[in-house]
Amino acid sequence: MEQANLKELEAVIAIARRGTFRAAAIDLGMSSTALSHTIGRLEASLGVRLFNRTTRSVSLTDAGRLFMQQVAPSLQDLHAALETVRSQRETPSGTIRINAAPFAARAIISPLVLEFLRRHPDMNVDIVTEGKMVDIVRDGFDLGVRVAGLVPTDMIAVSLGRPQRHAVVGSPEYFEQHGKPLVPPDLLHHRCIRVRLPDGSLFRWRFEKDGEAVQIDVQGQATLDEASLVKIAVLESTGLGYTMEQEVLNDIEAGRLVRVLEDWTPPYPGLCLYYPGRRNLSAGVRAFLELARDHSRRQVK
Repeated sequence: MEQANLKELEAVIAIARRGTFRAAAIDLGMSSTALSHTIGRLEASLGVRLFNRTTRSVSLTDAGRLFMQQVAPSLQDLHAALETVRSQRETPSGTIRINAAPFAARAIISPLVLEFLRRHPDMNVDIVTEGKMVDIVRDGFDLGVRVAGLVPTDMIAVSLGRPQRHAVVGSPEYFEQHGKPLVPPDLLHHRCIRVRLPDGSLFRWRFEKDGEAVQIDVQGQATLDEASLVKIAVLESTGLGYTMEQEVLNDIEAGRLVRVLEDWTPPYPGLCLYYPGRRNLSAGVRAFLELARDHSRRQVK
């Protein structure tokens, strides 16, 4: 039997982690066909199937689960050892993988990611956006970006500066026809854009004023799962939206949207960049963290 190479081992872990050949191929920077051939060669070499494949799903076989239990931790240790060696380099190079919520990725793309790439031409940054929380160590990410309250307690967090706020907005045309809510319960008499969370549940709009906290289960014709879609629907006068303040500030200033219930949406701790403290950081990750801390200091001045 031929010895499995590192690329084949990483391919198995990527497929098991992402659940599909297509998503794993994107992570690995190769085509789905090439990834399928890689797995086929490894399975032929081992003499066992590692995955059950159908046209709709991919799942580990018993042999595949055994592989993940015994090989994946060793491969993680190998990558950690390689990063330890790379961390001795003075010039940042290589790839940083970042997992972030979609709105968090939009917040960091210009001031951090693009500025980092300009400063360090030998670096690559690979961002994966998803609403649900993931284990960044298990899933092979160097850094995560989430609101402060969601950062796991075993991670080291770097604040990215300004607090966050939500905003309730509608189009001028909508308010001309339906009037404005004065207190959160008034929303029950308005058409609202509902938001579905990654776990499938519907988000309840949250408000607070003078120590009083309120959650409203709004109603409306449209249910969406992405902030950019909510803004489009609100701009089209479909209903009121509850979104991150930074997503709609330009539209408010331009008069395309009108904000209401502002005194019921106080600021809360903002975004954090986070990473595992027990891992040796590469020169690239250290440089990215330095840029993030500098950005944070400028934000709070």
